[in-house]
Amino acid sequence: MAGIKSLAKDTAIYGLSSIIGRFLNWCLVPLYTQMFPSSEYGIVSYIYAIVALALIILTYGMETGFFRFANHERYKDPMEVYSTSLISLGLSSTAFLALVLIFIKPISTAMHSSLHESYIVMMAIAVACDAFTALPFSYLRFRKRPMRFAFLRLVNIGLNIGLNLFFILICPWLWKQAPGWIAWFYDPDFGIGYIFLANMMTSVINVALLLPELRGFPYRFNPKLWREMLIYSAPLLVLGIAGVMNQTLYSILFPILFPDKSEAMSQLGIYGANLKIAIVMVMFTQAFRFAYEPFIFARSKERGEDKLQSYSDAMKYFVIFAMVIFLAVMFYLDILRHFIAASYFSGLKVVPIVMIAEFFFGIFFNLSLWYKLTDKTAWGMWFSLLGLAITVVVNIILVPRYGYMGCAWASFACYGTMMAVSYIVGQIKYPIRYNVGRLSFYFISAITLWFFSELIAFGHRPWLNMIIRTPFLIGYVLMAMKLEKINIRDLIPHKR
Repeated sequence: MAGIKSLAKDTAIYGLSSIIGRFLNWCLVPLYTQMFPSSEYGIVSYIYAIVALALIILTYGMETGFFRFANHERYKDPMEVYSTSLISLGLSSTAFLALVLIFIKPISTAMHSSLHESYIVMMAIAVACDAFTALPFSYLRFRKRPMRFAFLRLVNIGLNIGLNLFFILICPWLWKQAPGWIAWFYDPDFGIGYIFLANMMTSVINVALLLPELRGFPYRFNPKLWREMLIYSAPLLVLGIAGVMNQTLYSILFPILFPDKSEAMSQLGIYGANLKIAIVMVMFTQAFRFAYEPFIFARSKERGEDKLQSYSDAMKYFVIFAMVIFLAVMFYLDILRHFIAASYFSGLKVVPIVMIAEFFFGIFFNLSLWYKLTDKTAWGMWFSLLGLAITVVVNIILVPRYGYMGCAWASFACYGTMMAVSYIVGQIKYPIRYNVGRLSFYFISAITLWFFSELIAFGHRPWLNMIIRTPFLIGYVLMAMKLEKINIRDLIPHKR
């Protein structure tokens, strides 16, 4: 139970930085859309989509590889694993940046930014820095230092937001009031370039903030270890690429598949806006992941059935908390929907589908421990490729008939299949006694409560709906606490 308490505490701390970060970055979107025309903001969206893919490629699964080999029986010194990984990522990030600078013209043309090569250069620097610093952040997780991890993340986010506000709001005002003060560095025609400049500056400063994690130990490169890490991590690279594609492919396919081409972008916008509401489940899954990877690899060194029971318990508490989040979002959707404009409310029906899909993905991540601990990461690659194939097929079949609802059901089918197949194979390769009956009970109970709350909903009295639904949510939490014998006092740290 002590291990589960530690996991819960770390998840909460990682979750704080993740939730605050995503929320604050989300708050920048209204600023961007207010200050820049859609044609310019489209460039921002497109470049950041490429950035997401580039980051997966440039980290090439080394984060998980580091956790695995830092806890490996054959390698007694975790710092040798860390330094080998750092040198690898440092060289590959530098090579990436050099290639971008050498081939900047064809790259900027391919990315529809031939007149703005500086955008690509700035983001290449940011990506190179972020890929390299991914490992020091993993090192903090390995050393179980969630407070420093969260602090650095929040500083990073605050700096990025502050620079955005400075360049996009304050500088234009100063340009009108006292242009001489900022004429030496500010160009009003640079426009969205300041979004990329703020990102680049933040990433470079982030490297400086992580200097304590980059010194104080001898740098050693172990070629044999490096090759083993690459073999272990290569399937995770494919898994990561497929995962990003599973999350973003709809935006590429939808305009092609939707029959009314003139309406396609509008429908895609409605779907994308409503995904912002469902992002709460994504944030919880990400926070859990930050805490869970070091947890499972640390436990892997233990003997006996206790570690398997810990994995099973972690799954159980993940399901409980995820279902509480699902119910909270659905019960108070009348309030949460005001995060988007009223003209987007027609897409609210995708929120429960997408949230359950992300819940399935969270379970899939929990189940992924079996192939990570047994060094059979190729299985993760095959599961993700299976999910990608399902995403493509379901989008092709459903989008022409049902529009963006087809995108939502494609995510549901993709992650649901990945979850089911991973569980079946995992029970053969690395059996863990998950209490499937209890897990199913928590899931079905939550879905039943949600359906029932919809049946008795008062359409034009949202306040009455919330009054009725709040006892349902409290009852669900109390039921889970009683079944699992959870005492609130046990979760509060006590001074010794």
